[in-house]
Amino acid sequence: MRQALAAARAAADSGEVPVGAVVMQAGRVIATAANAPRALADPTAHAEILAIRAAAQALGRDRLEDCDLWVTLEPCAMCAGAIAHARIARLYYGASDPKGGAVEHGPRFFTQPTCHHRPDIYPGIAEAESAALLRDFFADRRGI
Repeated sequence: MRQALAAARAAADSGEVPVGAVVMQAGRVIATAANAPRALADPTAHAEILAIRAAAQALGRDRLEDCDLWVTLEPCAMCAGAIAHARIARLYYGASDPKGGAVEHGPRFFTQPTCHHRPDIYPGIAEAESAALLRDFFADRRGI
């Protein structure tokens, strides 16, 4: 999670919402990414999507069933769908997202009967630090 947090800090430094993600396989980092929708002019450029894309390319396959995803914020519905399609084995995330999250909030994507793959889910990893990054980022934007 430390690498995901570092990526989130880098995102904040570049003006992006501070979310970072890391894909690991057998204890080894395969891909690291940070939110970049503004930099890439791509609304799908969430940290999770970019990390999954990079890991799939690095491994030369579309299924990442032996990989874990570490992310600083509860994934949204789009990212939860990508996690399911990539067949990520385990999802570890930091801060919960009551407004935009789709794992324990909103649609609760992985509990739906139409969800074809459900990773093992471990919420609350480095939750305080992940939440503080987001809180501070938005407070600075609002001038609070």
